[in-house]
Amino acid sequence: MCHIFAGQAPETYDSQTRSVRIGGHSTSIRLEAAFWTILEEVAAHQGMSLGKFVTTLHDEVLNLHGEVRNFASLLRCSCLIYLGEVRGSQKMPTPREAARRICDTRMVHLTAAE
Repeated sequence: MCHIFAGQAPETYDSQTRSVRIGGHSTSIRLEAAFWTILEEVAAHQGMSLGKFVTTLHDEVLNLHGEVRNFASLLRCSCLIYLGEVRGSQKMPTPREAARRICDTRMVHLTAAE
């Protein structure tokens, strides 16, 4: 796997807790830093602040399903949908192409360092 998964920076999977206001109540949501980064991109794509996006998403799920179970998991899955369907619809390299580029780049750096 060319260390594509194991070699990621620990900062990307460190958990971060952020306070948000949903339905007039302050609450905390704990997600990995990588998900917060994607959520900020999603919010910007929607023309909203992160807080507004999270609140709007919560309210829409509440209207559709009557309850919001495991909101942190919903946010993570929303990130995956965004990456696959929105960002993925732009001409992006496939995961295999991206991994190959990363491996090739690392091999060049390793060879040059040796």
